[in-house]
Amino acid sequence: MDLAFLNPLYEHPGPWASVYVDLSQRAEDMHHQRHLTAAAMARELAGQGADEATCDAVRNAIEELRHSSEPHGRALFARAGDIVLDPSLTRPPQGGSWAEWAPLPRTAPLLDLEGEDTLCVVAYIDRKGADFELRSAVVREDAGSVAGRQWPVHRTSSVDWSERHFQLRVENTWEHNAAEIADALAVCQEETRADLLILVGEDRERHAVRDRMPQRLRDRVVEAPHGAGSRLLDADVERARAEHERARADAELERFLAGRAPDADGRVVAAEGVPALVEAAREHRIDELLVRPDGPDNHREVWIGEDPDQLAVRRTDLKILGEQHSWPARADDALIRSAVTTAAPAISVAPAAGAHREDVPVGGLGALLRWS
Repeated sequence: MDLAFLNPLYEHPGPWASVYVDLSQRAEDMHHQRHLTAAAMARELAGQGADEATCDAVRNAIEELRHSSEPHGRALFARAGDIVLDPSLTRPPQGGSWAEWAPLPRTAPLLDLEGEDTLCVVAYIDRKGADFELRSAVVREDAGSVAGRQWPVHRTSSVDWSERHFQLRVENTWEHNAAEIADALAVCQEETRADLLILVGEDRERHAVRDRMPQRLRDRVVEAPHGAGSRLLDADVERARAEHERARADAELERFLAGRAPDADGRVVAAEGVPALVEAAREHRIDELLVRPDGPDNHREVWIGEDPDQLAVRRTDLKILGEQHSWPARADDALIRSAVTTAAPAISVAPAAGAHREDVPVGGLGALLRWS
């Protein structure tokens, strides 16, 4: 997950209100329930010591979501009476809406709730062309279309020589249209930067288009088993998106496991455990942060200063480094702050956590390291 969008959160000092609002519930009294949520979140923040202006800003922001059609939810990050950032979520927050007042914004949950939102182009293919639709967890919009040759496109059952000649022309039309669709789909992928290309249509049509896709895109192509009119198609698309996200997390975890062993130059390029990660963060050597959401070290207390590289396991360590002001913070949020300011991505490895990997990385926090 590219964390650059979080930069505004680290341009201002804390403390911060972090609120995760569940918008997934649909009921007759939905508007009233969201009104109650707005009041409850403001009350929760006030109880934790938040200032009145920030509580009011959060309440008003949630009130404005009363009529929202967003399918999952919204995160709100506020300080000094202002909502600084309010990203949409790709999954509803587990357990419903919640709020926290802390020295740092609670950004770690975003790795699962807003993180690897796989973008895909769904291509609805027939013998005459295709319509393209752009989809993510929160986006569903038209992405263009392509029309091939319109005649002839249907076979006949005759064995007459002239009819066989006609059928050959049909075959040529199909081949031509499949190539046109593949070319247009490749252009659409380049323009949208889609992670997946999902083909919907009859078996022969899907296969013909897939066979003509550029080699560089072949591993991004998935064929949906159900057609455009099936109520199961949405499940096919979501399954393909989830499998893509799991595969990417699994690949990063494999890189991390390989990085535990020294390379040809004797360097170990993977680190885990809070002390090692804090040291790497201070030295700006985190290349990618890995977070296992259920890890016990995630909420371990570390100490932070005003700058992102002012980070220590013990408060006295910050004083030794010359920092006069310090605050306790969660390890995961402190490490994400460091990753953001050094342009390092982060990923949740929850999708890759199998029975034999449930403790990787150790404590729930790890990193691939960069070397100067």
